This record gives sequence, C-alpha cells and structure tokens, in this order.
Amino acid sequence: MIGIVFLAACTPRPKLVPGGEVQTGIASWYGSDFHGKSTSNQEIYDMYDMTAAHQTLPFGTYVMVTNLDNNRSVIVRVNDRGPFVGGRIIDLSYAAARLLNIVGPGTAPVRLEILKNLSAAAERSGFSVQVGSFSSKENAEMLKAKLMPKYGRIEVAPFKTPHQVYYRVRIKVADKDMAMRSAQLLSGEGYSVLIVEEY
Repeated sequence: MIGIVFLAACTPRPKLVPGGEVQTGIASWYGSDFHGKSTSNQEIYDMYDMTAAHQTLPFGTYVMVTNLDNNRSVIVRVNDRGPFVGGRIIDLSYAAARLLNIVGPGTAPVRLEILKNLSAAAERSGFSVQVGSFSSKENAEMLKAKLMPKYGRIEVAPFKTPHQVYYRVRIKVADKDMAMRSAQLLSGEGYSVLIVEEY
C-alpha cells in the first residue's frame, strides 16, 4: 500500500478557494526520520498525511503545489516550519512528494499557490480515487483515456485558481471498500494514488 494515500475524514474536508499569492522555488521532502515526532505546531508528524513545512505561512494554510518538471499538483496543509536549506521554499510530506514524483530525485522546482480555507462542507457525497492532478488538460485526458477501459467511471475534475486551472483525474467509486480495491490495483500497476472522501 506504499503507493496509496488515504485522506481520512474524521471531520469534514474544507472547501478551498483561491487566496492569490504565488511563490516559485525548490521543494524537498521529509519522511521516516521525523515520522511520529512533533511538528512546529505541536501536531504529530505523519509522513502519509498531505502536509508540508513552510518558513512563514500560517499554520493551517492550504497550498496547491505544482511540480514544474511534470506539471503534477497536490494540495497540502502547512503544519510545520522549514525547510532550513538555502534556496528551498517548502518541505513536503512523503505522501505529497510521492504523488508529485519528487521522492526519487529528492528535490524539484515547484510553484506554490496559496489557498484560503473557507467553511467545511457538511455531507459526504462518496469516494473517488485520484490518479493524477495536472496543469495540462491534455495530459489529464490522456490518462483518463488510458484508464477508462479498465476502470470505467472516470472524470477530469477542474480546480481553478487565479493563475491556473488544474485537472484532477479521479475514478468515481461507490464506497470506501471499492476505493481501497481500486487503489490497490492501481498501486500494483505503478500509480501513486490518493483516496478522497468527497463532500
């Protein structure tokens, strides 16, 4: 299950809207050496959560991170301080780095778009398995076409910020068990996937 990230929702997931600020620079990641230890905001660091360390952004800030080498994108929540290496602007959790294909190289040029957290949504509408998030619609549609024969109900869900539209490739499933089965199959095929509990 190393290629699967599960966004468990003990509380409703927040709705996100653009905040407007954009930063570019180098991202790195941190993992097992810090797993289970306290972060700067006194949470316990979980390398499988979608979180990040930033030097100045307020704790709880949501950030869209795009790997400029491959145009893959993820949303992370700032819960720690760092990185403390010159020239780097964000330290990603292992889970986020894996989805962006940064684990191998260790670093990558990224664009950060600061998102503003609004009210939480109240009702769950189901589950989906996210197989990729791209700034290129063409790349998203290509992945959708590749997966469609085997996985069926696939959508390209746009997410718009003031500076970019991101295209998230998601397989719609009926329940958590089906999400886990689909995620395990995709992980076995070499995909890094994200299980999303939708509201």
